Amino acid sequence: MGKSIRMKRYEERVRNFSGGVINFQGKNLRINIPLTNPTRTFSAITYLLWDDLVNQSSKKCGPEGNKLHINKTKLHHAEKMIRGAFVELYKGLSYLETYRNLNMLAFVKILKKLDKVTNKQVLPIYLKVVESSYFDNSDKVMKLADEVEEIFVKHFAEDDKRKAMKYLKPTQHKESHAVTFFIGLFTGCFFALFAGYVIMAHIMGMYGRRSDTLYMETVYPVLSMFSLLFLHLFLYGCNIVMWRKTRINYSFIFELDQTKELKYRDVFLICTTSMTAVVGVMFVHLSLVAKGHSSTQVQAIPGFLLAVFLLLLICPFNIVYKSSRYRFLGVIRNIILSPLYKVVMLDFFMADQLCSQVPMLRNLEYVACYYITGSYKTQDYGYCMRTKNYRDLAYAVSFLPYYWRAMQCARRWFDEGQTSHLVNLGKYVSAMLAAGAKVAYEKERSSGWLCLVVIMSSSATVYQLYWDFVKDWGLLQFPSKNPWLRNELMLRRKFIYFFSMGLNLILRLAWLQTVLHSSFGSVDYRVTGLFLAALEVIRRGLWNFFRLENEHLNNAGKFRAVKTVPLPFHEVDEED
Repeated sequence: MGKSIRMKRYEERVRNFSGGVINFQGKNLRINIPLTNPTRTFSAITYLLWDDLVNQSSKKCGPEGNKLHINKTKLHHAEKMIRGAFVELYKGLSYLETYRNLNMLAFVKILKKLDKVTNKQVLPIYLKVVESSYFDNSDKVMKLADEVEEIFVKHFAEDDKRKAMKYLKPTQHKESHAVTFFIGLFTGCFFALFAGYVIMAHIMGMYGRRSDTLYMETVYPVLSMFSLLFLHLFLYGCNIVMWRKTRINYSFIFELDQTKELKYRDVFLICTTSMTAVVGVMFVHLSLVAKGHSSTQVQAIPGFLLAVFLLLLICPFNIVYKSSRYRFLGVIRNIILSPLYKVVMLDFFMADQLCSQVPMLRNLEYVACYYITGSYKTQDYGYCMRTKNYRDLAYAVSFLPYYWRAMQCARRWFDEGQTSHLVNLGKYVSAMLAAGAKVAYEKERSSGWLCLVVIMSSSATVYQLYWDFVKDWGLLQFPSKNPWLRNELMLRRKFIYFFSMGLNLILRLAWLQTVLHSSFGSVDYRVTGLFLAALEVIRRGLWNFFRLENEHLNNAGKFRAVKTVPLPFHEVDEED
């Protein structure tokens, strides 16, 4: 009875509102609240939230308990969700005001151009009509923004306007010339150290077919792993440059905080600094090996380098882009537990990156086994390979990225109900079958397994190429004003799309090296493997640009410019 009275009071307050209606949508909830008066709206939101918390607490307390227990964690989470909703509302009102100002500016410029061409003074006549229209003289948007700002300052910033503006109008991170200077400095250091390292390695014959097996089996995987990782990160920086140049809204697509996201200069600084440190340590280690030092401390240097990078990644102190590091760790957690988390764009985008980094993951696994088991003390580099559990784990690593991606597709199908996600899941299943055939062929090099590898890999390649061009890139649209392409293109030169498709096709065929086992002169096969892995990383970097271009055009075509914000209360139907 008490609950029905509260609901009736709420319904009366809703009916007293007037004006337009804004929809907030989230996890299984939708509430329509008119926003002509944000003060009343906030009261209604608070009432609904409090009512929901009281009902939940009453059910938990039972009939015997008279005390009210409120879960502070849930209350804090609810406050955070409402605060995010107000921030997005304020941002949307700002977009609307900017839209009006840009249209007025464009109208004035068009009339000025018309006056110049026709030698007539029509600007004052038309401008007077437009300025007297509701579109220009209405101040409703500004009033709503002021009321939202007032509510936010009062309830979410402890009456501190400066603190509130950090949420409502965050200042953009200013790019410093010092960052550009250090990028150039570390780039020069990297090339100098890398040239010295290559010359010394060539003199010692490290990368030839008769190379030092111990060095190639223990130290080279570390260098290979870091090379692939930071090559991928460097290409991401190049992607950011191109996305910004073509005005692709990657920050909105990835839901990045514009005050904390990595700019392309930050990405390049991380790459150059890290690779300078890696090559510098490898150069020192190779110098010690060349002098005949083979102690346990010298053999532990590559493992120590890897440990430093891992500790820096999880460092809790606010240094070295802490927000980006923890966001990365959160995404990796979501990928590993893919079926348990709702999949967003950044999660499956990162999972696709991992699919191109299988060689890096296998190197990481081997190096971790080599140092964790203490094999570096006895220099027994074959211990992990002889262990059955390690061999099984090594094979699993080849499947895990595709498995995670397949689970993400299954979760998206479960949440959204679109059959296209099941078709996409089939692509990753075919990739897992092809990888399994390759693993079996490596164990038993027979003609039967070779035929199976060719059939499975060819089928998976065709499947992946179709999905790349048609689904991910949105190309090969036949009823289009751009032959073989889509109607809307971000790049002016169309041949770039055809060149990219051809290059993607060539790089997709890198698996043929598994069958042909071709060699490049006297180069060690591990170096050849690194070169092929780098080609796959480059293909992924190319894929990234067109994938986000297609996503941006879909968002623009469906008028998605503000993200949907969930709210911490259930839908309220006035008919109830």
